[in-house]
Amino acid sequence: MSGSLTDEQTPPILVLSGPSGSGKSTIVDRLVDMAPVRLMKAVSATTRPSRQGEVDGDDYYFLSAEEFERRRVNDEFIEVAEVHSSGFWYGTLKSELRRASELNAWVFLEIDVQGALNITQQFPEAVSIFLKAPSIEEYERRLKTRGTETEEVIQRRLETARKELLLAEKYRHQVVNNDLERAVQEIARILTEWETRQNAG
Repeated sequence: MSGSLTDEQTPPILVLSGPSGSGKSTIVDRLVDMAPVRLMKAVSATTRPSRQGEVDGDDYYFLSAEEFERRRVNDEFIEVAEVHSSGFWYGTLKSELRRASELNAWVFLEIDVQGALNITQQFPEAVSIFLKAPSIEEYERRLKTRGTETEEVIQRRLETARKELLLAEKYRHQVVNNDLERAVQEIARILTEWETRQNAG
């Protein structure tokens, strides 16, 4: 199904993004489990190959380049972006918003900065949070600790991080992840305050 969403099909939207190494994945898992509102993590579509252990429809919707382009032309995406100059495309399908609406849940988008800015332009009421590490040196330490990328890839991600940090002020909120529990609690507080304002309105 393509075309625009109706107001009834557009659930509350939480957007979380930040540079590689900011700790997004860990925080996403914790938030889904303990947030004060019901969150449904949106599954992104991508043209990149699946990695070992990744499950189609759970981690990502793995699409061929041709299928991705067909869906883009059919206006089935809210946003699409090529990430890290990798040649691979990522996007959020409109069907994910409908799925969250049917579950009476917020749709939780963990996406790159480019995609996040596209979302907030289309949905000004979205709660956008930029997650960042305490310093660029900490990003580098975390990326190297992973042991999953070459030095060349790490340096490219750090360069991307420097550019993304310049866009942090475009988000409603910025959260520094120097302590996991504190960061999760801060995001939970933001969501509670938003719910309180909406219910009061």
